[in-house]
Amino acid sequence: MKKYKRNQRIGALMKIFAEKPNYVFSYNYFSEIFNAAKSTISEDVAIVRELVAQLDYGRIETISGAAGGAVFIPVMGLKEKSYILSELCMLFSQKNRILPGGFIYMTDLFNNPNIVTNIAKIIASEFSEIKIDYIITVETKGIPVAVMTGQKLNVPVAVIRRNNKVTEGATVSINYVSGSSNNIQTMSLSRRSLKENSKVLIVDDFMKGGGTCKGMADMMREFNAEVVGTAVVIETRDPEKKLVDNYLSLMVLNKINEKEGIIEIVPNSKLLN
Repeated sequence: MKKYKRNQRIGALMKIFAEKPNYVFSYNYFSEIFNAAKSTISEDVAIVRELVAQLDYGRIETISGAAGGAVFIPVMGLKEKSYILSELCMLFSQKNRILPGGFIYMTDLFNNPNIVTNIAKIIASEFSEIKIDYIITVETKGIPVAVMTGQKLNVPVAVIRRNNKVTEGATVSINYVSGSSNNIQTMSLSRRSLKENSKVLIVDDFMKGGGTCKGMADMMREFNAEVVGTAVVIETRDPEKKLVDNYLSLMVLNKINEKEGIIEIVPNSKLLN
């Protein structure tokens, strides 16, 4: 079986860790791939751990014991986070995105893998220290962000539907009040989507009054699940008081001036402290 030089193993380790963050790889797994002793692999991982820390990519934690292993936890540095947020604000603030009625066209951005990956990197970084079993979102624009965040945190995603579908099997349905329009709406979730007593992170694309996120939190009580965090991509400045507390937004929509073609979206200052 082929032997690999150290620089080759280091490059491959970086690729493996980056493609599957928050996943525990055993030293036996690496030993079989590289045809190297576990002691050699341990030295390689130590080099990669130091490199990741120096580049401010996050951290690699090692697990002791008979099996032994290592896991890459991506945590963004302030410089990279600031750069990504500035780029996102610029994209979402393009004046040609204003729709009649003061709405913003965002679908293309939420369907862009590169943009969604950057959004997910920030969310995953902010919640990397919290035990999470599932990502919860509601259809439709929040799904790509939730899926990519799930990939970064190495957890599955459960999607709440606006309407029941026969392919979902037995479902739980609740009514909730929209925070922006005060209209009563319905959401449903398949009984098989998540296990009871799970810890969940709610992810959504946009928040105005917070009604949808509150509805998702109420739904989680039907599954005896604990909401350990709520993340939204963009929140509106007004109303200042939302229907949910303890949420994190990446960006804040300060104003839309349809007549002058102005959209003012800024990074959430809490992320830059």
